[in-house]
Amino acid sequence: MSARTTLADVARAAGVGVATVDRVLNKRAPVARATAERVVAAAEALGYHGTTLLRRRLDEIVETKTLGFLLQGRNDRFYQPMAAAFAEATRALTAVRGRPLVDFNDDLAPPAVAAKLMALGERADVVALVAADHPKVAAAVEALAARGVPVVTLLAELSTPAVAGHVGIDPNKAGRTAAWAIARLARTPGPVGILVGSHRYTNHERAEMSFRSYFREKAPQFRLLESLANLEDSRLSHEATLELLKRAPDLVGIYDAGGGMEGLIAALRERGGGAPIVAVCNELIPATRLALEDGVLDAVIGTPVGRLVETALRLMLGALAGEEPARVFLPFDLFVAENV
Repeated sequence: MSARTTLADVARAAGVGVATVDRVLNKRAPVARATAERVVAAAEALGYHGTTLLRRRLDEIVETKTLGFLLQGRNDRFYQPMAAAFAEATRALTAVRGRPLVDFNDDLAPPAVAAKLMALGERADVVALVAADHPKVAAAVEALAARGVPVVTLLAELSTPAVAGHVGIDPNKAGRTAAWAIARLARTPGPVGILVGSHRYTNHERAEMSFRSYFREKAPQFRLLESLANLEDSRLSHEATLELLKRAPDLVGIYDAGGGMEGLIAALRERGGGAPIVAVCNELIPATRLALEDGVLDAVIGTPVGRLVETALRLMLGALAGEEPARVFLPFDLFVAENV
């Protein structure tokens, strides 16, 4: 060890100022971990007497990371609490100093989603995304991945291999569970309707496929109608439900595999009398809870938001650390009138 090695020598070797070395050594102000690593490497190379303390300071540094979240409509009663949960959990992280950045896709057209994703990727270190599978969205994910900004998908998977992970419920099990409920609860076989947000949401597509598969396998006496898209919009969901009732006045069951649940509920309430319709939809929000209690809905398949948030953050931090992408399917909740 050379007694002549000074802070100035370390600073010069690390390519930083003396004040920066002092901040690392004495914790006078935050320093980026990459900068602190250069300081420690220079100190070790020079045999600086304070190297052990510098190494300890390096271990104490917690990096600040901006975690971006791009969710569906900001006024959606399902995504509002999810956004708040993501923000709270990000701030509570201990592995990094988490800074949440939450945005919403009010325009679900793929070019608009892709543009918003790219804009969020400019400000975030990693992004979690809910989106339909479309080439423009995939191209945005791939562009961000190439720039070192990983993208984790929530609820709906994307087909591009550039994604850094996925977490959601298993849409195959969700679809078959909805079919099981309708087949078991319907008083008589008859027409069954299906609503999806979009045929490009992979979770909706797989839920519909599994829904139909169950009926083919277990209850072929039911007649499944062509699915209608509601674009996750309550007004369109209301119109689509009325259209289903018009097409099949003897409808015995309906499954909303996507969003817009309030519109489905409103249409069923307006229907008034007639033979009961077994109705199943997603997510326990105030409107679906009340509809369960009133008997308008028979079952609600719920995403465990707390576990979704926890798992998504783990995947996001893992992606930043260079871990291999993982697909995680969470067990979903099943709500009926007697357990809400």
